[in-house]
Amino acid sequence: MIPIKAAVLGAAVAFCAAGAAHAAYPDHAVKIVVPQAPGGASDALARLIAQKLGEAWGQPVVVENRAGAGGNIGLESVARSTGDGYTLLMSYEGTQAINVSLYKGVTYDPVGDFEPVATVATVPFLLAVNNTVKATDFKAFVAAAKADGKMTFGSAGNGTVNHLLGEMLNMVTGTKLTHVPYRGAGPALTDLMGGSIDSVFSSAPSIAQQVDAGKVRALAITSAKRSERFPDLPTIAESGYPTFDVNPWFGLFAPKGTPRDVVQKISTDVGRLLEDPAFVASLAAQGATPMKRTPDQFKTILIDDIKKWAVVVKESGAVAN
Repeated sequence: MIPIKAAVLGAAVAFCAAGAAHAAYPDHAVKIVVPQAPGGASDALARLIAQKLGEAWGQPVVVENRAGAGGNIGLESVARSTGDGYTLLMSYEGTQAINVSLYKGVTYDPVGDFEPVATVATVPFLLAVNNTVKATDFKAFVAAAKADGKMTFGSAGNGTVNHLLGEMLNMVTGTKLTHVPYRGAGPALTDLMGGSIDSVFSSAPSIAQQVDAGKVRALAITSAKRSERFPDLPTIAESGYPTFDVNPWFGLFAPKGTPRDVVQKISTDVGRLLEDPAFVASLAAQGATPMKRTPDQFKTILIDDIKKWAVVVKESGAVAN
């Protein structure tokens, strides 16, 4: 029989050894997978986070864009990765909470195959029109859409948040805007500026430069409160539809099985960034608002949003490509 003191000592040594193995994290490069093409909000936020975490950790933090299938390719790749903290996912409410309801045959569990690590920010979407559209405010746009009956809205693809926002708009206002899906937010904005489509819902970071340059005209914002980045832009809620409130979250996930202490370290370090005035200012310049939650709180948010968007997908009749 092993003496009790020896057993306790052995267990303590084993515990310390395990802690030491993770205490050095990270000791080499960390990869953040973005399941969308460059240029969108997920990509912009991932690059801000990667730069700052790399500086804090003294290790490279690289961003890898793995777009396709509405984000499913990127999510599947991370779900299959080793849970060691060296592969992370920058996902957002649209991909992580909607795809499971929208796509048939999804090979990952958006909750069970990932460890929620850290929320980063919320990012509202803007309703923008091309400069040939005569409506200069949201109410006039709705009236024009009802009168015309043939106006269009573009999106980054079937089932994306900007697609479902258009469907929600049709549902609450009684308009019948025709959906035109694209393979990413960039091509949709290009066609909006070129006049091929009438409108888009686009995330603030994706469209801010075009709005500032006067290449497109923003009419409303989807969050319940106005944005500090666009203080003069009214919300859809204050424009006569008080229940309209969409302000998607963005955050970091890790593959299932990532050690709890590694998850906690990343969460803590991201939390420090969200309290840094310079970093918060960088988010604000993108039209984003810091969102700080614990991993457990993040998981609860994800589960609730999967249920919420399942209802929208069903009621809108949205289908994937």
